[in-house]
Order: sequence, then structure tokens, then C-alpha cells
Amino acid sequence: MKHILPIITLTTLTAAAFADAGAAAPAAAASGLNYNRVGISRQGQNNDISVSNLIGGSNVLVTLSALGSYDGGTAADNYAHLSVGYVFKNVVSGIDATVTLGQGSSSAGSSYGVNLRRSLNEVFAGLEVAVGYTHQSFDNAVSDSAWSYELAYNINKQYSIAYGVVDAKGASDNLNVVSLRFNY
Repeated sequence: MKHILPIITLTTLTAAAFADAGAAAPAAAASGLNYNRVGISRQGQNNDISVSNLIGGSNVLVTLSALGSYDGGTAADNYAHLSVGYVFKNVVSGIDATVTLGQGSSSAGSSYGVNLRRSLNEVFAGLEVAVGYTHQSFDNAVSDSAWSYELAYNINKQYSIAYGVVDAKGASDNLNVVSLRFNY
């Protein structure tokens, strides 16, 4: 019985210390963004299908995409692209940052990029915004970089639709992208 008072005092002081530390630096909330998904995108005459998955319980993101490009009804450029990235969750104000490295088949070459993504549930439930930068080096020694901007709406926990704009360096027009995704 004589040890109960010191234990209660120590427990109370510890709880108060953690409460004060929590007030000074609140714990980061989870971003709530889903990275395990299958997507189908249409951009001009190009069709893209992609599968993204976080490996196990880690933040390592693997994405495989296949692009089919058509020019006058015939296939002009078809390739697959594999990228591996790391998702830094809730870096600042609920923003997730993903850094990726990728390699494509055929003339696609290698790429690197960063993507910032945030849920806007405080504005409208299910709304997300993303901004990204990608640099791609092609096999023919040409390189290209692009900024991308996307607004997505999660219809429910499984389905989402997105509209994006890709601003490629040196391109005369921006590329509009419409995507339908299935989260699993």
C-alpha cells in the first residue's frame, strides 16, 4: 500500500508531461489517401492503364502502367513503364509526398519525379488535389519534363474520377487527362 501513492503521482506527472508535449507538437493525423488502385486514363488519343500498390505495410509504392498511343487509327507508340517510389505520408498539413524512379520499355527510357497529394475533405467530402513534376529521358537521348495538376473526387471508398492537366515543357498545348480509378 505504501507504494501506491508514488506510483499514482508518477503516472499523473507522466500523463501531464505527455499532454503538454502533445499540445506543443500535436501528433500528425493520417492522410487517409489510398495508394492501392487500378486506373484507366484517356489523354487525347492515348489510353493508359495502371496498377499501383503499396508493398506490404510499408510506404514503398510500385506502379506498372501501359500506354497505348494512336495516330490515325494505327498504334504509334505503345510501351510499359515500371516505377518504384516512396510515400512520405503527412509531410506538412496532410500533404503526402511521393518520390519515384522509373524505367520504361521500348523508347520510354527512365524517369524520376515527385508528386504532392492532399485530401480536401474539409472543403468537400471526397475531394483530392495533386501536383507533380516528372522528368523522363528517352532512349534516343531526348529528355522531357512536365508538371501535372489533378483534381479527383472519390465517389465512394472504391471508385474515384479525376481530371488533370499535364503541362509538358516545349509542348504547344497542355494535355487534358480524364481518369477512372478503382481502389482496393
